[in-house]
Order: sequence, then C-alpha cells, then structure tokens
Amino acid sequence: MSWENEVKEIRKREKLIQEMGGKEKIKRQYDAGRTTVRERIAALVDKDSFKEIGRLTGLSEYNEDGTLKSLMAVNSVIGHALINKMPVVIYGDDFTIRGGAGDAAIYEKMITAERFANEYRMPLIRIIEGTGGGGSVKSIEKDGYTYVPANPGWDWVVSNMATIPVVSLGLGPVAGLGAARLVSSHYSVIVKKMSQVFVAGPPVVNRLGENVTKESLGGSEIHGKNGVIDDVAESEADALARARKFLSYLPSSTYETPKKIKNNDPIDRKDNWLISAIPKNRRHSYEIRPIIESVTDKNSFFEIGKSWGTSSVSGFARLDGWPIVVLATILKFTEEDGQLMHLKKLYVY
Repeated sequence: MSWENEVKEIRKREKLIQEMGGKEKIKRQYDAGRTTVRERIAALVDKDSFKEIGRLTGLSEYNEDGTLKSLMAVNSVIGHALINKMPVVIYGDDFTIRGGAGDAAIYEKMITAERFANEYRMPLIRIIEGTGGGGSVKSIEKDGYTYVPANPGWDWVVSNMATIPVVSLGLGPVAGLGAARLVSSHYSVIVKKMSQVFVAGPPVVNRLGENVTKESLGGSEIHGKNGVIDDVAESEADALARARKFLSYLPSSTYETPKKIKNNDPIDRKDNWLISAIPKNRRHSYEIRPIIESVTDKNSFFEIGKSWGTSSVSGFARLDGWPIVVLATILKFTEEDGQLMHLKKLYVY
C-alpha cells in the first residue's frame, strides 16, 4: 500500500530532466561561451529561491511492459523565485534541446508564465535563446499543421507591458517569435559577440543572394546602436546583473509604488565643482553625466540605452533612497551667425 515506488519513479524522471539535451549538447553550449538555462536562473535569483513549475513535462517513450524507456525534457523552464527579495516569475529557453525551437516546447508553459506574472502582479524575466517560433518544417510535417498566423498567449504579453515590469535577456541567437518576445519588454539586453537578433537567420537570408553571418545580420554592433534592444552586456553575468539592477528601482506592478532604500549618501552632501559645471557661455558644451551622478545618490545612476538615441541620456537613479527617472536632453540648433549651440535640459521624475 506504500507510494514508495511511485516516488522513486518521480525522482528518476527529475534526474532525467536535469540532463537537459545531454552531455554533448551541454558541452557545445559551454564551448560557445554560454551556460545552461538552469545555471543562468540560479545565477540570477536569490540563492535557492527558484521553484520550478512543470518540471516533469517532456517527451517520454515506454517499453512494452509500461516502464519508462526515455524522457526528453521540453526546452522551456518556468517558475517563480526571489530577486532582491522581490517575488518574480521567470521563464527561459533551453538551447541544448532543439536549439531552443518553440516547437520542441509545450508552448502552454510560456503562456502560463506570462499569465502567472500578470495575475499575481509579479515582475517577469524572460531568458531567451532560440526561435520560440510557430513551428519548423519538421514539426509541420509531423503534426500536419501549425498554429501560425495565430500567436497563442500574445494577449498576456501585451497586458504585461501595462501591468508589471518585464525584462528580456537575449543570451544567444534569437530569431522569429523569440525576437518578438525580446523586444516586447521594458528592458532588453543582449551580450556582446554572443547574442544576435533577427527575424530569420543567415541560412534564410543567404538564399536571397546576401552573404551574411550572425553578427553582420543581427549582432550587438547593429542592434546595440539602433534601438532594437536597450543595452549590450559584456557577458552573461553582466546581463544578469543588469536585470537585477533594473528591477531594484521598480515596484512589483502598477498597483504598487517604488520603495525607498537605506541611503548611505548624506542628503546635505555637495560637490563644489558644480558651481562651474555649466559654462556661462551658452556656446560651450559640457558633460551631463557627471552632473547627474553628482546630484543623485552616489553610485545610484543606472543609465539605459547609452549607445542609441545619443542626443538624450536616460535612466534610473535615487534621491535620498527614493527611485527616480532621469532624462537629460541635448538640443542642437544653429544661430544666425552659423555657430552651433548646445542646449541641455535635465528632467527628474
């Protein structure tokens, strides 16, 4: 009458799931300078706080006697955790299984994560690597159909943009609907020389007569400067740190207000050099970033989108521990005598 055998079976399946795409595929991930999805989640969240949902979902095969022959996990990992002690929802693509292709996943898991975050008003972090698309030729041949042009769950993606903070991290090649998920966020990051973003990859484009690589088609040198993504990180660890930093300024949802943190910077601190920071001669330019860093709490300025839209400087900061939004604009115009004038404005929200 004991459930011991059933519990052992569950533990066996959990172990198989942890193997992801297998040793060879994991090695290829490491050789490319990237870690696995579960390692990324562990590095992102507060220690031991991640609770996975739907851990045992996958494709299983059975022997004639009904015993398990094999179990391959789906390449979508979802769950909830804590970041800076704030509850968050996370879902990530597992590139070791079919290159993160959406048709190798149970797509309802992604929808579940989006909906879970929305209904419980928790920030959402997407760790994206792969296509996350509407089905490959292989899947269409096997199933006989594709859900394209429908896009299940996109209503939750749109709703989340008006409800909760959404962060998307592209930590490898990202194409198709994966690219759509990446840019449909409040803060998006890719990694220099490691991540690329495109609608379709080089093999498709090359068939049209172009000769492109992943980097020339959609690398960080392109999308880090054109506004497709917000920031370019130097490494995976840097991207994860940026996500944590971004969320530290925000409430869990639009139904809450940002929280004040302990301020280690005296509110009566002043930098004497500010008296001459802005030249009296309006034709002379000056640096705005040192001024922002001086008038806000020390080391609190978190700039967003530094490499694009360079006529503006924007980001988060703190005043006496309270989160604020900073926007500095640089307007340029020509006077009647043809000389260029720089007019800088600093806004704090």
